[in-house]
Amino acid sequence: MTDLFSAPPGLPPRSTLRRDCVACGACCSAPDITALSKPLGVACRHLEAFQPGVGCLCRIYAARPPVCRSYAPDWVCGEVAPLPTLEARTQRFLDLYGLEGGGAPAGGLSP
Repeated sequence: MTDLFSAPPGLPPRSTLRRDCVACGACCSAPDITALSKPLGVACRHLEAFQPGVGCLCRIYAARPPVCRSYAPDWVCGEVAPLPTLEARTQRFLDLYGLEGGGAPAGGLSP
């Protein structure tokens, strides 16, 4: 089975310290989520503000759409999770995929 935390060919190795979800919020901010009418690069309206020791959590976690349920942490998490703010994590996520966001993450969600 392929290790989801192995960097793609041509990219440097990623952190081996981040292999589980650490509630950094990047996956709820960077990609577009059509099922939630969430544009690229904008924090999901269901993403709670960062709480020290907890992270950024989903307000509708139990009822989240299938696209969110099927997302699994991978090598990108090891690249973005250590960054200090949600804005920095979102931007790095977008940069990794060569994407440009539609706007800044909603205010109050950092770090």
